[in-house]
Amino acid sequence: MSGRLVVCPTPIGNLEDITLRVLSVLREADVVACEDTRRTRVLLDRYGVNATLVSYHEHNERERSAELVRRMREGETVALVSDAGMPLVSDPGYVLVAACVAAGLAVEVLPGPSAALAALVASGLPADTWRFVGFLPRKKGELAQVFTATETVVAFESPHRVAASLATLAALDPEREAAVCRELTKVHEEVVRGSAAELAERFGARETKGEVVLVVAGAAPAEGDLGAALEALRRLVDAGAKARPAAAVVSDLTGVSANALYRALTQ
Repeated sequence: MSGRLVVCPTPIGNLEDITLRVLSVLREADVVACEDTRRTRVLLDRYGVNATLVSYHEHNERERSAELVRRMREGETVALVSDAGMPLVSDPGYVLVAACVAAGLAVEVLPGPSAALAALVASGLPADTWRFVGFLPRKKGELAQVFTATETVVAFESPHRVAASLATLAALDPEREAAVCRELTKVHEEVVRGSAAELAERFGARETKGEVVLVVAGAAPAEGDLGAALEALRRLVDAGAKARPAAAVVSDLTGVSANALYRALTQ
């Protein structure tokens, strides 16, 4: 009988954020594949979980995935964790999940902590349409391209590059709203909201420490594009369509932000 893979998100800081389902799976799994066995052992010891651990990280993904798939084919249950948050989201795990899918093995994903989602909600910026881009690119041209997105952008950033990324954003659009979310769920958690210019000045004047998630409001579309798209939206609403679903449809067709369309319609 085939085994299965269970993807288990772990706390991004506060160890009390572990879910009961994740703890149950970690206790029952035949093996726990983890990014760093030492960090995972701290979590397991906190809750008295005695599990067999194997390392699974970016340097041994392919070799270890083949081994784990073989074990699952023999009927074992494998739990996959990363150091923090949801595996695969800027963390190892894709190779193993893809290998399981190709082998016809069951893949179960448990809900749980995610720094990207926590930051998005804490930012106070529109969350109905958003884009996660992983770690921000270092080249200015590529970084500037990311900031042209018309939906809210959520990105991980190195604390050593926060000031430079905010400076690039401020040069493009100093009034763009953004939020710097630092050390989420930890003792020194900090969420700083403001315009790109304000944040660039604040974080350019001090050393940033800890893990950072940057959330940036969507870029405003060109006025001409907004005008035509807004007229199409009004016609749909006048014909009986609900405003938010209609805005999403018009956004898909025109590329104009659904948030911007809805705000313009209701102003």
